[in-house]
Amino acid sequence: MRKTIQVLAVVAAISAGSFAFAQARPQAKVIAYYFHGSYRCPTCNNMEKYSREAIETNFKDALSSGKLEFSPVNVEERGNEHFAEDYKLYTKALILSSVMDGREIRYKNLDKIWQLARNKQKFIDYVTDEVNEFMKEER
Repeated sequence: MRKTIQVLAVVAAISAGSFAFAQARPQAKVIAYYFHGSYRCPTCNNMEKYSREAIETNFKDALSSGKLEFSPVNVEERGNEHFAEDYKLYTKALILSSVMDGREIRYKNLDKIWQLARNKQKFIDYVTDEVNEFMKEER
């Protein structure tokens, strides 16, 4: 009986240690922010739509697992003003942000979206390639 209790205690200790280790592992994800203002022109709406389409079509697994998320943000809404300063925004933008345990560790501004805004397929290809490349560094 005493031997059984000792074995169970060892198994419980190992399990608890494994659980603690699993919880201690850093949680990483990429957030694709599409930043806009309150006024939305057709081009700005299309850029958000194309960005969402590129991400939702080509990164279904990453989205469903939580490794990637798409987040449109109005920088003019109360509480969001800091983004303009954080990312040095002067217009609408698509920013990829690598977050580890709730803290941003790096980001990239996909600044060619304006150049490609009038060509849906090139826009989607650009966003897809950039997200792929950015996420490779997360692995």
